[in-house]
Amino acid sequence: MSEGIDTDPVGPRQRVLWLSTAAFTLLFAVWLMFGMLAVKFRGEFGLSDGQLYNLTLTAILAGSLLRFHFGVWADKFGGRKVMTLLLLLPVIPTLLVSQATEYWHLLVLAGLFGLAGNSFSVGIAWNAAWFPKDRQGLALGVFGAGNVGASVTKLFGPALIALVPAAGFFGGVIPGGWRFIPVVYAGLLVLMAAAVWLLAPTPDRTPAKSKSFAEVVRPLVKPQVWEFSLHYVVVFGAYVALSGLLPSYYVANYGRELAAQLSLNLDMETERNAMVAWVGFLAAVCFVFPASLLRPLGGYLSDKLGARGVMAAVFWSMIVSGGVLTFFPGVGVWGFTAALFVLGVGMGVGKASVYKMIPEAFPNDVGAVGGLVGLLGALGGVLVPLLAAPLQATTGSPQMLFGVLLGLTAVSTGWFHAAGLAAALKSRPAPQPEPAAEPASVG
Repeated sequence: MSEGIDTDPVGPRQRVLWLSTAAFTLLFAVWLMFGMLAVKFRGEFGLSDGQLYNLTLTAILAGSLLRFHFGVWADKFGGRKVMTLLLLLPVIPTLLVSQATEYWHLLVLAGLFGLAGNSFSVGIAWNAAWFPKDRQGLALGVFGAGNVGASVTKLFGPALIALVPAAGFFGGVIPGGWRFIPVVYAGLLVLMAAAVWLLAPTPDRTPAKSKSFAEVVRPLVKPQVWEFSLHYVVVFGAYVALSGLLPSYYVANYGRELAAQLSLNLDMETERNAMVAWVGFLAAVCFVFPASLLRPLGGYLSDKLGARGVMAAVFWSMIVSGGVLTFFPGVGVWGFTAALFVLGVGMGVGKASVYKMIPEAFPNDVGAVGGLVGLLGALGGVLVPLLAAPLQATTGSPQMLFGVLLGLTAVSTGWFHAAGLAAALKSRPAPQPEPAAEPASVG
């Protein structure tokens, strides 16, 4: 990998960064689009909470289980080819969401358009191949800010739905209502695929092109890989889960309070729609935005101050805010939102710090290690609500969603500090033996 300075603002390195970031933002929005659309279509399909959870779970799994493979493929065949492929794969299933009429239609399509979630490991490997070590933290942070795609549907979905005629366009060929959103996404996926293919630099960089599979997977047995994976469960997997669940959580636990403060009558359809828009706004601005858009700041701080020091601060901020969200449900909607904002800031900075540590520890295996960390971290999006569900049922406390995250954060923090202490002890120079005393002279 070249260490030279690329000063051209539209040079190859910058084109990789901006194209991959735009593609990732769109693919992330597609991956999590059911988080907001479910609020609109649950009544139309008569879905239970369990069915809604299954839809979210299916999309998350589809966007997680192949992350390792896509990361390796990006290192072997080049990010340009793999990202273009990943933009095209979800086009048809995303478009077909607009035609779904049964719950099982949605379930099957979630497993297909959910492939979009694998784009993260592609972009990480692609950017790591193009950027020098001293600039990887910021570059990977900028790319990772594409997580903001989780808020695209929340912010713009309600407005688009309101603007588009209920009957759609061209006699219903392009449907109206919530069904218009997947049509728009399908068109954008095609346009973005063309942009990546035509504008990305060639020849691409393929750091693992000549490696055998055994060489690719060899670093994965190291404990650091699994430590980084747990950290990523905390800062990313939980973020994915909360991004999908927060709109419903707000409505269920703070809907009446928020409606009273906003003078909304929830018995009226238009005012219920206004509540949905408000909930989407709060979830996006107070959680998704800081948890996404602060990722470049996390990368910059990790480049300048060291990723481990930044990560330590992240853990403690998440423990404090997670404690408030878990043990103080009486803080009201604005106290809850403030604590949620602090949690989002920690996640945004922390995601960049984890991915700064990966190329530092495994400079020649970013695709494989980054892919596995991304896979296991994304599965945290399944793990957190899965662990929380029985606790919520047993205690009757919806705050157990945050209690599970708090517990995982505490375990991750302990492992982080134990690993740091072990590394410090290992690097300490061995004590030198005292020189033997000279025998006393006689006479």
